[in-house]
Order: sequence, then C-alpha cells, then structure tokens
Amino acid sequence: MLSVPADRSKVRGHQRVPSDTKEFHEVTKRDALRQLEKELDNLLQTAPEEKKAFLQNEMKRFTQLFERFLQEDGPIEWDKIEKLPLEAVEDYSKLSAPKNDQIREMLDKLVVIKLNGGLGTSMGCHGPKSVIPVRSDLTFLDLTVQQIEHLNKTYDANVPLILMNSFNTDEDTEKIIRKYKGFRVQIYTFNQSCFPRISRESFLPVARDFDVENDMEAWYPPGHGDFYESFQNSGLLKKFLDEGREYCFLSNIDNLGATVDLNILNKLVGHERPVKPIEFVMEVTDKTRADVKGGTLIQYENKLRLLEIAQVPKEHVDDFKSVKTFKFFNTNNIWAKLDAIDRVLKDKALSMEIIINNKTLENGLRVVQLETAVGAAMKFFDGSLGINVPRSRFLPVKKTSDLLLVMSNLYSLKSGSLVMSPERMFETTPLVKLGENHFAKVKEFLGRFANIPDLIELDHLTVSGDVTFGRGVSLRGTVIIIANHGDRIDIPAGAILENKIVSGNMRILDH
Repeated sequence: MLSVPADRSKVRGHQRVPSDTKEFHEVTKRDALRQLEKELDNLLQTAPEEKKAFLQNEMKRFTQLFERFLQEDGPIEWDKIEKLPLEAVEDYSKLSAPKNDQIREMLDKLVVIKLNGGLGTSMGCHGPKSVIPVRSDLTFLDLTVQQIEHLNKTYDANVPLILMNSFNTDEDTEKIIRKYKGFRVQIYTFNQSCFPRISRESFLPVARDFDVENDMEAWYPPGHGDFYESFQNSGLLKKFLDEGREYCFLSNIDNLGATVDLNILNKLVGHERPVKPIEFVMEVTDKTRADVKGGTLIQYENKLRLLEIAQVPKEHVDDFKSVKTFKFFNTNNIWAKLDAIDRVLKDKALSMEIIINNKTLENGLRVVQLETAVGAAMKFFDGSLGINVPRSRFLPVKKTSDLLLVMSNLYSLKSGSLVMSPERMFETTPLVKLGENHFAKVKEFLGRFANIPDLIELDHLTVSGDVTFGRGVSLRGTVIIIANHGDRIDIPAGAILENKIVSGNMRILDH
C-alpha cells in the first residue's frame, strides 16, 4: 500500500505557487537559448572555411534576435499611448520647393536605397519581384533606374542607387543590373542577412547544414529592419559618409510612388533645414478603410514611434483599425541621417520590436521567422518627424489588382515616374478587388484582358469567377461582376459599364 505524505505541498511537480511558474519560464528560456547556441555551433561546423568568420558574426546576430524574442513582454501598454503632439507630423503642403541653384548640391548629399529582397512568387512569377514588367514592358527596376538617371542628368548630380538584396534575389539581380552599365547611375548592391527558420515546437533551426541553396526553405531574410546592420557590415555606410553624403532615402522597390522628393530633401539639407537636424523622417499618408492594418505613428514614452498591428493587445485591435483614432499609416518611405545610423549602431542601441512570422513549409513543418521592421528604429533617433504626404507617394504593387491600376490610363509615364492623369476627378485611386482563383497570377490576369479597360471614372471594381474583358471596355462608378461556379462572363469589346452589377452567365462565341 502506498503511503501518502502528510504535507501534500511537498510533492514536486503538482502544486505550484506563482513564483514557480515565473521561474519555470525563466529556466525554459535559458534552456532554449543554450540549445539554440549549441545547434548553431553544429551548423557552423558545416560552413566553408573561408566563410566561417562572416557566418559566425551572422549567427551571433541571430542569437541576439532570438534572445530578445524570448525576453519580449508582448503587446504594448495601450493606456500609455499619448496623443500625437502637433509638431510630430508635418503636412507636405507646407513644405517649400528648393531654389534651382541649390538642387545639385542637395542631391549630392543623398543616396537612394531600394528594398529588393522579395520574390514574385505570390503573383505567379519566378525570380526577384523587381523584374516583373509593370508598365510599357518596363520593370520596377527599370523605372527606378530611369528616375535616378533623370535626376542626375537634369541637375548634373550623382545620386547613387543601392539595392538591398536577399539570398533569394542576389544572383538574378547582379545579372540584370549589367544592362544599366551605360546609364548615368552608379548602382551598388549588398545582401541582407540570411537567418535559419526555427521549428515552432522545438525552437531549434530546421536546417541541417549551411548549404543554403540546397535547402532554401530552411532559411529566410529577416525583414527590412535588418537594413541598418547589413548596410554597415557591407562597408557602404562608411563609404558614403566618407564621401560627405548625409541622408539616405529608403523605400520598397514595389512602391511606384516612392520617388526622390525635392521638397522633403529641402527640409533636410536645403534652406528649410532646421537648426537641430532631423535624423529620421517617416512618410505617412491618410488612412482609408483599405489601410486599416497598416502601421501607424504614435507618441509613446515621450518618443515618436511606429505601432504595428502585431504589437496591439487583442482587445484593442478594433481601436487600432479606427480611421478616427489613428489618422495616418506608414508608407515605408524613410529618410534617415547617415551619421545618426552610424551612431545608433555603434551605441548598440537598436533593438526593434520583433515580428513573429509563422509559416508552414511544403513538407508540413511549422516554422517561425523572427523579423524586424525598418520603421521601428524611429524611436532610437533624435528629432524624428512624420510627414503627411499625398496618397500618390504610396503606390505599391502587391497583387494583380494593383497591377491593373498602374497599367491603366489612370497614369502616364514620365521619366520613370507614374503621374496620375489630370482627367481623374479624385486624387484617390479606385478600390479594386479581383478574385484569387482566376486573377492572382500575372500570366492568367493578363490573359483575361484583351487590353486594360478605361478606369478614369472608376470608383470601385469587384470581379469574381471566370470573367474576361474585350477590347476598349470602360468601367465607371461602382462595377461588380460575378460569375458563379461553372458560369463564365465575357464582357464584350467596347462595353461601357457604369454603376452596374453583372452576374450569371454571358458568353460571346466566335462564329
């Protein structure tokens, strides 16, 4: 017969007081960190000898990221969010244009950086997203090079273009940029880090060796917040500081509205320059219902900072999405002072909030990617500023619905920049939703349009199901076209649809 201890509280592993729980988590975290370090050491043994020192440094950075992930407190304290001070966000319309004789000198203090780490797979394309044709057979990269060359030629300046690639895009990009040799643009590239994906169950790397190309799914580029350290490690930060450059303008390569703006540059280095330098500018624009998940600007602990939806307590997500409460959202167009980046890195002050990106690999394995956002560094800089820019500076192409807009007559192309047609009565672009099953991939999307419809007077377009468009179609007001499962709708050539709902089945047969 088993004897039962008189004092049941002494039975280990059953009754726990709250402090035990905390201690348990601390021990678990320490153990997870030790196990990870051990696994990373094993991985490093498989690396080529000539790369070991570099990779050791990379894995040290990943370990620091992982350690911060273990220590993070979770969402922000909602009640600590303060009202944005009036001077925190400046209206773009209040900025003044520089005098022509200053522009060359201002441009020579600038470097342009494009985030070029993404692939076009979500739109059914192979290789870097930046080489998808978006307008007149010109790619994102072609348009960017044209914009910078136009600046350099017009003002006899020398603005360099820097591409931050990932291990996914580096090789293809290096081949492609050779075609720009004759252009008046100096192009530099550097790679962001390559970090191991970790198992969601064990928190250990899923990679078995450092042969990244052989097992691409086991590795990932850790978000654009990695820009700062990778830029420094590439030697380019020092190079541009030595040249007397002062600011970088950084944006996503798929944002076709993110061109060099001389009025903003004038605020930073021209005659509008304040006595105390502005070290960090985030371009924000007015939030609409389409942007409710986008990051916003807040004042928190007396600092201007970026708030992403992932940092919001669950019970306040609706507050975060409110257009009334948070009027602006982040375009990810960033202007940063180069010597301030250098200082913050040397002070080891950068510890941005971690974005936990859960993924499932093709073999069903559930993994975690630890990422950071470039705008989250804002709180580490002195004299940060938001500038409320027109919507035209935010023109990202994430889906084929965005592609439809930029390929249409809503825009004309001028020196690599897309300019909204003066015939459009509203500054905002139409809201377009194209069905995932028939329009998600670029090739299929293009096959459904004999040519891109006239969208000048369009407010809202929803298309779902098996729908095709003939030549010379004009869409106006609100147009909804829904082909039910098994049905097909062919919009005839020359059709004008204004405030119409089309559903059912409409076939046009050749005879």
